[in-house]
Amino acid sequence: MLKKVLKWSGISVLLLVIVLAAVPFLFKDKIKAKILTTINENVNAKVALEDVSLNLFKSFPKANVTLDKMSVINNAPFAGDTLVYSDKINLKMSMMELFNGEDEPMKIESISTENTKLNILFNKDGIGNYDIALKKDEKEAAKEEKPFALSIQNYEVENLRFTYKDEASKMKMVLDSINHEGTGNFEQDVLDLDTKTTANLTFDMDKSNFMRNVKISLDAVLGIDLKNSKYTFKENKALINQLPLNFNGFIQMVEKGQVYDLSFNTPSSDFKNFLGLIPAAYAGSLDGVETTGKFEVKGKVKGDLTDTTVPKFNIEMLSNNASFKYKDLPKSVKNISIDTHIVNETGLMNDTFVDLDKLSFAIDQDVFNASAHIKNLTENPNIDAALKGVINLANVSKAYPVKLEKPLNGILRADVKTAFDMKSVETSQYQNIKNSGNINLTGFNYAGPEMAKPVSVAVADVSFNPTKINLNKLAAKTGKSDINVSGSLDNFYGFLFKNQILKGNFNLNSSLFAVSDFMAPTTTTNDEGKKTTEQVKIPSFLDCTLNAKAATVIYDNLNLKNVAGTLIIRDQAVNLKGLTMDIFGGKIGLNGLVSTKNKVPTFDMDLGLSSVDISQTFSMLNTLKTITPIADVISGKMNSTIKLNGNLTQAMMPDIKSISGDLLGTILQGSLNKSKSTLLTELSSKATFLDLKDINLKDVKAALSFDKGKVSVKPFTLKHKDISVQIAGSHGFDQNMNYDLKFDVPAKYLGKDVNNLIAKLTPADAKKLENVPVNAIMNGSFKSPKITTDLQSATKNVASQLVKMQKDKLVQQGTGALSNILGGKKPTDSTKTTTTPKEQVGGAIKDGLKGLFGKKKKE
Repeated sequence: MLKKVLKWSGISVLLLVIVLAAVPFLFKDKIKAKILTTINENVNAKVALEDVSLNLFKSFPKANVTLDKMSVINNAPFAGDTLVYSDKINLKMSMMELFNGEDEPMKIESISTENTKLNILFNKDGIGNYDIALKKDEKEAAKEEKPFALSIQNYEVENLRFTYKDEASKMKMVLDSINHEGTGNFEQDVLDLDTKTTANLTFDMDKSNFMRNVKISLDAVLGIDLKNSKYTFKENKALINQLPLNFNGFIQMVEKGQVYDLSFNTPSSDFKNFLGLIPAAYAGSLDGVETTGKFEVKGKVKGDLTDTTVPKFNIEMLSNNASFKYKDLPKSVKNISIDTHIVNETGLMNDTFVDLDKLSFAIDQDVFNASAHIKNLTENPNIDAALKGVINLANVSKAYPVKLEKPLNGILRADVKTAFDMKSVETSQYQNIKNSGNINLTGFNYAGPEMAKPVSVAVADVSFNPTKINLNKLAAKTGKSDINVSGSLDNFYGFLFKNQILKGNFNLNSSLFAVSDFMAPTTTTNDEGKKTTEQVKIPSFLDCTLNAKAATVIYDNLNLKNVAGTLIIRDQAVNLKGLTMDIFGGKIGLNGLVSTKNKVPTFDMDLGLSSVDISQTFSMLNTLKTITPIADVISGKMNSTIKLNGNLTQAMMPDIKSISGDLLGTILQGSLNKSKSTLLTELSSKATFLDLKDINLKDVKAALSFDKGKVSVKPFTLKHKDISVQIAGSHGFDQNMNYDLKFDVPAKYLGKDVNNLIAKLTPADAKKLENVPVNAIMNGSFKSPKITTDLQSATKNVASQLVKMQKDKLVQQGTGALSNILGGKKPTDSTKTTTTPKEQVGGAIKDGLKGLFGKKKKE
């Protein structure tokens, strides 16, 4: 009997498992069809759903339906914007609901979501992207079906990111990492919903940040009246960061908007509540903090929120003669007084005003006071503020757990008053701005990721007046560099409050200015944890002129002396005007532009070089060394004008492959150092008539152009004694070359054999000889040249010419002697009176005939 029971029990369990495994395949398409029917018949948007799965094992006897990667994408006027995206949406229902007929709705008992994004957007016209429900008349043609019915007992949201953005008010709120759960019976019209919520809140308005990742939590029992859309706070416990708050009252949705009747307050008045307002990342743990005095937050919100009105409200934050001390820090902050009111008495948003009547505190003997008043908040904010006091910055980290890479130090003294309205700031109506006072900072040290090296400020003195902020003095050091700056800033408030351009004029003096101390590329870590190096960026918010003088400027491997000029910083570029410097034994003048506006930084420069040492210039300037690799073997001085442009690397050095331009050079004095060049050594061996060490390069001019890695040299001429050579051709940045050399060489330089033949000529005939053209071709590279010449054939040709001249001379001599004899004339000797013997006459005739008709013996 027991065996039969076990057998049939096993068979039943097996059948149940088979059924549970098979049902999802039978009902999956049915559920998916119902979901798509529900969505498509009710919304005007593009809906995507990757998959639907059904699981009967997870919470048996309930069925679990999972929607994977569901998204709702808006149509116009928000075409392409994501309204909702969710990795997973889980629905729980009774298994029996799967067997309902097509016209019977499935009752959903529980909903949960994972990794969801919800974006609510309002454009400038006040239209919201969430309004995607089809209008009533559009739905009349559709079947009146309800594929799903809500019988929800609980729901859960895991990791929701909610974004609210209003373009008209320039307001943005982000609730991130939302985890929320609620329990209640939604089948009832009136219910109590028990909820738990945690999230991080970020709030920005008009590009100003008011809260950044502020942790909030709320455990509340909400009384919900679904019929009247009324939500009442019954029991609640809220935390904003670590500040506890209690809420009382209700919010009700009505046709014209929402009705508010709320009050809130801190459940205790301990000053620790104030520290709780500050994000934990900045305030640290409040465990063990000793406080005295009280801090209270209380407020009321009552009225209607409509298109034209806001609820009236009054929020107060009060404290008097309070103090706090962290247990692990040596100093305390005392005599703290806070008196702040945020009030709206009319329901019109522009009538909201903020009064910070008093904010004061003391650390040791240093006392600091501030006050501010803001009105006309939405139309034209009016601000009236004052700061007065002294802060020893070294005491900040000794009294408050602020996290710094390096501790601050220095003394800040301030006594400043300001009153202005935003419209005057926007329109630069400085006559409506009232500034006065002074801020002074001494002994300040700072190190941060935006600075290449730590900065030490000996003194910074700033004074305020209605039109400008004057930098009376800034004396600072960073790395090896020292700077002394004075000048003025225009439009400081426009920059501070409206993201406008910051304008200014400054004078800078330095005894040593190392560029690397200021312009090192920054390293950042991306979302994947990989470190990337960002190029140096000239700030886009700057429009200023800097008149600079420096005794020494170190740039890469160069030491520049007596540097002076004007730098105009504008539109993410630096315009260099009239920049002069002493270097390479001469002077360099420079005008040009460096821009970091585009993804790849660029430069465009005009340089004038005056009496610079040639070898130093072309060996130490890598760009010029690439353009003219042979120039560093020249010893001497030169003048030159150079135009070049191209791209810059991340280290703000010229990208050699990208440069183009022109160079015109005139050698004032110079000679070649053959031993430093394989090319010159090879040329000397091929052109033996040329003694390179004696070449005088004075007044030699050369012009070349370069583009796309190729340098073209226009024909120019070198002269050495009575030899000249014309040079023309090209080479690449890869050092490969193709040059033609045309020599004009006197015959006497062509060797011993040629000179022996010349010696047999009379001086008059020797003078008639023309220079011999000798051609050479240079290929290969500068380090491994290949040189060919026609020197051998040129020498052979001139030798043949000399032999012919000797033949002609002998013929003329023989013809003259024969003519005398045939004419009956006897040769006479002016020194003698005797007659020539017959044998002598015969010999002369013989020699003459031999020279005329005979063959010359080879030399």
